[in-house]
Amino acid sequence: MKKALISDWYYVNGGAEKVIHSINSIWNDFDHFALIDFLNDEDRKFILNGKKAKTSFIQKLPTVKKNHRKFLQLFPIAIEQFDLKDFDLIISSSSAVAKGIRTTESQLHICYCHSPMRYAWDLREQYLKDAGLTKGLKGLYAKSVLDKMQKWDLSNSENVDYFIANSKHIAQRIKKSYNKESVVIYPPVDVDFFTLEETKEDYYLTASRMVPYKKTQLIVEAFNALPHLKLIVAGEGPELEKLQKIAKKNIEFVGFVENKKLRSLMQKAKGFVFAAEEDFGIIPVEAQACGTPVIALKKGGTLETVVENETGIFFEEQSVEKIKEAILYFQTKTFDPKVIRKHAVKFSKERFEKEIKEFVETKFKAHKRTLK
Repeated sequence: MKKALISDWYYVNGGAEKVIHSINSIWNDFDHFALIDFLNDEDRKFILNGKKAKTSFIQKLPTVKKNHRKFLQLFPIAIEQFDLKDFDLIISSSSAVAKGIRTTESQLHICYCHSPMRYAWDLREQYLKDAGLTKGLKGLYAKSVLDKMQKWDLSNSENVDYFIANSKHIAQRIKKSYNKESVVIYPPVDVDFFTLEETKEDYYLTASRMVPYKKTQLIVEAFNALPHLKLIVAGEGPELEKLQKIAKKNIEFVGFVENKKLRSLMQKAKGFVFAAEEDFGIIPVEAQACGTPVIALKKGGTLETVVENETGIFFEEQSVEKIKEAILYFQTKTFDPKVIRKHAVKFSKERFEKEIKEFVETKFKAHKRTLK
C-alpha cells in the first residue's frame, strides 16, 4: 500500500499538526504534500519525522512566508497540480483545500476534516470584516473570489470517499456544507505530557494565537473590570501589542512559551479562560488534563469537551459582560482536579491512533475488494 498524506500547509505546530504527528506515529512511510512547508527543524522532526513535504508553486511566491493567505485564490489551482496517481491510499488533513486533491476511482481518499473551508462558508462574513473588505471594489472582488472558492470546495468534496470529522460540531457542518456523512474521531491530546497538578495558585490563564477570532481582547477587557483577579496571557500574534496597551496591571503577558512552560502555567492556574468558538479546541482539553477547570464559550467543540459544573463552566456569548459574569460565578465554585483529569484522558493520543488505524484499515480492505 503506497500512501500519501496531504495537508493544507506546514508553518506552525498547532492542533492540525498534532493530528499529522499521530498519523505518522501509526504509519511512518507516507509521502508528504502541502501547499507550503516552512517548518523549523524542531517542528519538522515532531510533525513529519524529519521529512520535507513536496510543495506547490505557492512555496516560491514572494512574501508567501510572511502571509500565505493573500494567495487564497491560487490555492485550488495549486492543490490540483499535485500528481498522486501512483498512490493507493491518500489521507488529507484539511480545513481549506487539501481535500481537493485529484484522485482516481482506484484510489481511496479519506479526509480528516478540521472544518469545511471557513472563509468560504460559515465564517465568510467575519473574514471579510476582519480584512476590511466589506465595501467598495475590493469588497466586491473579495466576495466574488469567495463565491468561486465555495463552488470549488463543494464540487471537490466529491473527491473524498470518507470524511472523518474532528467533532460532532464539524460533522454537522460537513453535512450542511457538503451534504456528506462523516464519522467523528476526536483529535489527539497529549495527556501523558499535560499531567495532573492538584495544587493551584491564585491566577487565571488564557493562551492562544493573538488573532481576532480567538477573542482574547474580550478576556482582557473582562479582567480589566476585575482588577482584584490576576490573568496571565500566553501567546503572540498581530493583536498582542494592542492588547498590551489596553491591559491593566492585573494582567501579565508572557508571549510565546515553549511546551514545558505552558504546561507549568496550566497546571498551577486556578482556571483556564477560552473565548473562541472552535471546531474542537485542543488547548482546553490540555488544561483539563492538568486538572485545571475551564471557563469557555458555550458553542462549538467545547460543548463536547467540557462538562458543565464538573470540569468547567460556560458563558453564553462572546461579550465582556458575559465573561465577567462567568468568572465571578466560577469564583464561587469548587472543582476536583482528579475528576477533571479523568475526563480529559478520554481524548488521549492512544485513543485517537487506535480509532484512526481501525477506520483506515477497514475501509482500505473494503476498497480493495471492490477493485477485484
